[in-house]
Amino acid sequence: MQKLIIQGGIPLHGEITISGAKNAALPVLCAALLTQESLKISNVPALQDITTMLSLLKQMGTSITAHNASEVVLSAFELTNLVAPYEMVKTMRAAILVLGPLLARAGEANISLPGGCAIGLRPVDQHIKGLQAMGAEINIKHGYIHAVAKKLHGARIVFDIVTVTGTENLMMAATLADGTTILENAAREPEIIDLANCLNAMGAKIQGAGSDIITIEGVSSLHGAEHTVMPDRIETGTFLVAATATGGEIHLQNTHSHLLDAVLDKLTEAGAHIDSSENWIHLKMSVKPKSVNLRTAPYPAFPTDMQAQFMSLNCIANGTAIITETIFENRLMHVQELKRMNANIEVEGNAAIIYGLTQLDGAHVMATDLRASASLVIAGLIAQGETVIDRIYHLDRGYENIEGKLSALGAQIRRAI
Repeated sequence: MQKLIIQGGIPLHGEITISGAKNAALPVLCAALLTQESLKISNVPALQDITTMLSLLKQMGTSITAHNASEVVLSAFELTNLVAPYEMVKTMRAAILVLGPLLARAGEANISLPGGCAIGLRPVDQHIKGLQAMGAEINIKHGYIHAVAKKLHGARIVFDIVTVTGTENLMMAATLADGTTILENAAREPEIIDLANCLNAMGAKIQGAGSDIITIEGVSSLHGAEHTVMPDRIETGTFLVAATATGGEIHLQNTHSHLLDAVLDKLTEAGAHIDSSENWIHLKMSVKPKSVNLRTAPYPAFPTDMQAQFMSLNCIANGTAIITETIFENRLMHVQELKRMNANIEVEGNAAIIYGLTQLDGAHVMATDLRASASLVIAGLIAQGETVIDRIYHLDRGYENIEGKLSALGAQIRRAI
């Protein structure tokens, strides 16, 4: 099993380019199922989850051509298999995103239930409730969602809770439904806007993406298009936190500051000096960080996907911080690993109290999920001595060539078996 080995204590300096967003690319790839024509997608990150999704789409009958490392062309002229098997879904919960497109275009879908997730419950009941409101007949047997609909129709759907993948699934399904669909209490994440932009380029009629009310006027068919995936705001935030924690100065290309206002506000509060323009962000940290309190919540509030990284920052900051996790009930698993590096953290329910120390100590630790992995990398960068991180396959699901990018910024980091 591969591991990362980090020699800490080196401030990050230099320039790197941010990759396309995984959480935007995955639903956009699924949008190819909605048309017989070709969808050309650029700025696609090279990640394990992307590879898994492409494999799933291919076994459904989609032809896939890679023009270069970050560009793919998908053509789902004929859908030959309407099943998303457990073997694929168990490794990537985003596979549920094929449900809406398959049902809308082919009138049937058989999708394995996603199953458990390390960071907490991620129920798909909102997906099912919405599709039923649009006329689908859905049965769950032997661990699979079997959905059938001769033709979906527009409906007014009010989500009980804010759900990103639920919003994306129903938005895609509604593009080919008869009539108008209104999604209320919809997710507002930038990735929702990115998907809507792609669908509109394919001929869909979507308004309100980025707000909590999205209106989709169904059309008879969608056509081919070209789309460039938005920059990854979580990768952006992760590198900015790493530079802040190590006392460095970095310049990030191909990213947008407006995608992560809440994160930049907290980094400024910690003492970082940040400049930005249309396509770049520059951060300089010349003082010891100050502790920052934060509370996760749906966009545009502070993202749960940045919580773990800020915990590592707070471990060596001046003062005491309280981090409250409101999205997932089991997303503080990295605390025990950070404690192995001498972090002073107490957990009370869904909150962690972090007492800042002068330094962390390098140690042998284990990643428990994607963002926990990133927090341990940051901890390793600021720790004295050597840090060894096991189970780094989590990182490969969400960070493209993270050790290469960190090495370009001066970090001493390598992958080993």
